[in-house]
Amino acid sequence: MGVRKGHVVCFGEVMLRLATPPGRVIAAAQSLDLTIGGAEANVAVALTSLSHEAWFLGRVPDNALGAKARAAIAATGVDVRHFGAGPGRMGLYFLEIGASLRPSAITYDRAGSAFAIAKPEDFDFRTPLEGASLFHISGITAALNEGGAHLLRAGIDAAVALGVPISFDCNFRERLWGAWDSNPRNILMDLIADVNVLFGNHRDMTLLLDRPFSGDGPERRREAVQAAFDTFPKLEVMASTARTALTQTHHRLAARVDTRDEQFQTPEIEITDIFDRLGTGDAFTAGVLAAWLEGGNTQRMAELGLACNALKHSLQGDFFRLPRGEIEAFTGIGGDVRR
Repeated sequence: MGVRKGHVVCFGEVMLRLATPPGRVIAAAQSLDLTIGGAEANVAVALTSLSHEAWFLGRVPDNALGAKARAAIAATGVDVRHFGAGPGRMGLYFLEIGASLRPSAITYDRAGSAFAIAKPEDFDFRTPLEGASLFHISGITAALNEGGAHLLRAGIDAAVALGVPISFDCNFRERLWGAWDSNPRNILMDLIADVNVLFGNHRDMTLLLDRPFSGDGPERRREAVQAAFDTFPKLEVMASTARTALTQTHHRLAARVDTRDEQFQTPEIEITDIFDRLGTGDAFTAGVLAAWLEGGNTQRMAELGLACNALKHSLQGDFFRLPRGEIEAFTGIGGDVRR
């Protein structure tokens, strides 16, 4: 695989994240920490840390909240010239931070947001995609409402017409799909048919292909991957993680990347003293994509993705921002102070 030159275009919704203080549930919280987040924007931000040019395409309300979101993303080095504003409200999500054996919980409040009510004609997909090396999207947009699927289809059609490869993170959100009369299987099958790099696991394939996968561990994952390659002729790369959560602050994690000709799964690593799990999957996505853009093989993609994922657990908020050198120095083992 050769090096792919050009910027990456990420398309999706940006939201305000409102998180409880550690040890507090929403019912008892008297203050909430406000940051900016959103799966596709998180990928764009992480790609800039990995020395890749990222452009963000989205829509927020034309008010102070929208301006805050746009400024926060621009401050990371992401190009926001195609990040517009329009009618509607700001999408929100509330994070109740778990502890010990109590899991974290997310409550979405994004109905009627500027992005959720947008139509394909509100976006100029073609201009930012000209000269791009990749178009990155996720299933979250399709899960918002019927219009979200139309937005993704319009973006995919523009990318296909321009010969731009497409990356898709399944990011299945049961609560979003369940909030309307949706058919996730049919919608996602149509969208993924044009995808080149897919982020998903055997559970996603069970949903999409309506069939179980036998075996355990790597064997089951390879069976699911092979079924995906057989179903989607354009698919070139499939990536996923395997996570075991022992407590809220102690997880085990491994990463896997498959192509049609090769496969690699990392050893499982221990992640302890977790500070913030949100955005770790998006950091993994960025790491895999950075290695893919640089012509890396399955091992390189899996290892760089795992490093980004693991390190994101140490950072508060959705965004993953660390110097590339620090990411490359990751060993999977904690250390003393660097001096």
